[in-house]
Amino acid sequence: MIKPDLTVPIPERIDAVHFIGIGGSGISGLARMFLAAGVPVSGSDRAESQNTRDLEALGATVHIGHDAANLGDVDTVVYTGAIWPENPEFLAAKERGLAVIHRSQALHYLIGGRRLVSVAGAHGKTTSTGMIVTALAAIGADPSYVNGGVIQQLGASSGVGSDDLFVVEADESDGTFLLYDTSVALITNVDADHLDHYGSHEAFDDAFVRFADEAREAVVISSDDPGARRVTARLAHENVVTFGEAESADVRVVDIDAHGPVGFTLVRGSERVSGRLAVPGRHNAINAAGAVAVLLQLGYGLEPAVRAVESFGGTVRRFELHGVEHGVSVYDDYAHHPTEVAAALAAARTVVGEGRIIALHQPHTYSRTQLMAGEFARVLEEHADHTVVLDVYGAREDPIPGVTGELVSGAFADPSHVHFVADWQQAADYTASVAREGDYVITLGCGDVYRIIPQVLGSLASAGAAD
Repeated sequence: MIKPDLTVPIPERIDAVHFIGIGGSGISGLARMFLAAGVPVSGSDRAESQNTRDLEALGATVHIGHDAANLGDVDTVVYTGAIWPENPEFLAAKERGLAVIHRSQALHYLIGGRRLVSVAGAHGKTTSTGMIVTALAAIGADPSYVNGGVIQQLGASSGVGSDDLFVVEADESDGTFLLYDTSVALITNVDADHLDHYGSHEAFDDAFVRFADEAREAVVISSDDPGARRVTARLAHENVVTFGEAESADVRVVDIDAHGPVGFTLVRGSERVSGRLAVPGRHNAINAAGAVAVLLQLGYGLEPAVRAVESFGGTVRRFELHGVEHGVSVYDDYAHHPTEVAAALAAARTVVGEGRIIALHQPHTYSRTQLMAGEFARVLEEHADHTVVLDVYGAREDPIPGVTGELVSGAFADPSHVHFVADWQQAADYTASVAREGDYVITLGCGDVYRIIPQVLGSLASAGAAD
């Protein structure tokens, strides 16, 4: 993992840019933005993906595999913390004296001096950003945006708008969300994560306090999350707006109907407006309250804001249906923290009916698995009927001896509710052997667990044909 060096100056002008890891969910959106601005784009990644194919179709030069020769004649190279320090393109760019900047600095370059809405928090960032962008479009605005996932209605994770407004998912994982000149800050929660970077819960909170207090216009922050309440108590900002179920919330959500697509009522002072989303889950009613609170700070009324947020249809890899085979529905969700896993499975429970939930969980990073194996086990055992645990997706980390998916499966109170399978085909076959008509299979993780879905559907088809 490479820690970002934000002391490196951002170029005043970028004429040709190369992205290392161009297929990533966040960085591919940046590449789209540079292409839209007319800047020649090249990039590389370990493997071909839909993102790399889409970027090629838009005019980017994409190389599969990392090699110093891929740099060509670019003047700027953009990297993420997911690459290794010995990456040949990273090293060659340094040797050649090119501008080598972190993806957050590339985003800062794109934002320029526009009015910025930054969405931060350990969970709910991508969905909340998607809600704000979708709602702004529905209400007649035309913002630029960069999100961590594809917004269903817009078919992209980024876009260039004609307005002076820019909406971004701001990543707190490495502290780079502090780089931006934010006008309106939305904090969905402050559930401590990424302690490998921050070192302590106190340092994690400190970063959010600074992020909030530096917002030029307003801070919109959860009234319910314990970490958010800790941060709120420390803020010096003059315009703090809270949202959530707490009676003290400035934008309060009540009457949540979490059966199927979630319904809710938002209350601000004497105003009450009811709405219903196209997506399930109690947590999405809370996310909607935060998005509406942001729209209020941007000058829109409560009624039009709720109506606009209702248009949100979800984001890719958030409870996304991939197929149904012999009555078994197979979904994918990006959840990779215990709180997120609980929310995803609770949402699934509201729509599965009489069926069961079978979770296919891929632990993400060795450090998080080592730290939170017990929490994952507790949440999975509580919310899923059966869990299949895969091995750890290491991402940017080197393996830690003894840390495998078995740490999670071994922490279950009832071992009959869980099965650890390192081999993906065996995991798919086992999942198919457990599933029955009416069940939901849900892959969980922010690594590459979604790639197992064709194998699961194939195993379900074979199992059904054999019956």
